[in-house]
Amino acid sequence: MARILLGVTASVAAVKVPELYQALKHAGHVIRIVATDRSCHFFDVQSPDGVPRASRNPEICTLDADEWQGSGADGRYVRGDTVLHIELRRWADLLLVAPLDANTLARFALGLCEGCLGSVWRAWDHQKPIVLAPAMNTVMWNHPATCRHLSTLGQDHGLDLPASRESAPLIQAINNSGSGLTVVAPVTKLLACGDEGIGGMAGINDLIEAVNKALS
Repeated sequence: MARILLGVTASVAAVKVPELYQALKHAGHVIRIVATDRSCHFFDVQSPDGVPRASRNPEICTLDADEWQGSGADGRYVRGDTVLHIELRRWADLLLVAPLDANTLARFALGLCEGCLGSVWRAWDHQKPIVLAPAMNTVMWNHPATCRHLSTLGQDHGLDLPASRESAPLIQAINNSGSGLTVVAPVTKLLACGDEGIGGMAGINDLIEAVNKALS
């Protein structure tokens, strides 16, 4: 059993959050979610695990609004208050970002800390594994920025990656490196936008397999 921090970003594939949550739970893991605000358009933050609730439980699903709620006057910070993105990093054994949209991939590559998930990423201990499951429109996936950003993430993990404008060999090099960073490549399918091509999030079973392999 491991503690999995599930990052959720604003891809249509976020509709699969409840299914992924239950699959991770069935695999024996404990899950907490940290979601970007825009991802909330695609799943119910009150019941991300499929259990109906009258209100959101921040211990199950964390949003940006949960960060920096101080104990001082008018909610201001007081020394000793919890720094949420650090506590989440400390809690988790593995970070799974599924789906990872194009915007968040770019922000990770630039090291931007806007929002709780971005701060978790920047504060992450690279001794702990990371699994990324990109999901985006085909044209967005095939944009040169995608390989550039994936290469940057690999370099941040100490990898000397070959220059490539093709995602498949780049992902293979990352996954074979033993760096602790895993990228679960998107699949070819009819996308929600109506385009057909690569960009759909990998299947739930593939994500569970990648998580378990990363933990081993």
